[in-house]
Amino acid sequence: MRLIVVLFLSICFVSCKTEVKIDSQSQDITNETITKNINNTLDSWHKAAAEANFNNYFSLMTNDGVFIGTDATENWQNEAFKAFSKPYFDKGKAWSFTAVNRNIYIYDNQKIAWFDELLDTQMKLCRGSGILKLENNKWKVAHYVLSITIPNDNVSEVVKMKAVFDSTYTKKLLFKN
Repeated sequence: MRLIVVLFLSICFVSCKTEVKIDSQSQDITNETITKNINNTLDSWHKAAAEANFNNYFSLMTNDGVFIGTDATENWQNEAFKAFSKPYFDKGKAWSFTAVNRNIYIYDNQKIAWFDELLDTQMKLCRGSGILKLENNKWKVAHYVLSITIPNDNVSEVVKMKAVFDSTYTKKLLFKN
């Protein structure tokens, strides 16, 4: 009887292992689907801003989401970003970002992803990058960084333009700590 139980359990373990192998083979399809869902989330997020749809925009961010803007002072936790953004959305004119190129990277657990994108904006080409989390089977922006791109040939000119502000702000931050 023990031999039969051992054989039965061995067969069960082998079949479970086979099922896991089948699941891992379908991971490529799942990653394609995840990438498509993430693209849809990011496109919808940008569209909600362009349409000044406050609720849709912030429903696509995690409750503890962070938005880092182009200005050195712009590091907003979600509630502060909502307060800053609300007047723009209320006026019916937020911002309009259209992705012209995007790269998505999915973490092994398939619940976290990160991305970078080039954006066509009112500020011309910008770069966005961030992290998304899967929450209740929906991808949400957890952290976003917006940067204005600067051609390498123009960096020294831009550095000169922002030197006074950067120096003052750096001293303020160092003094604060």
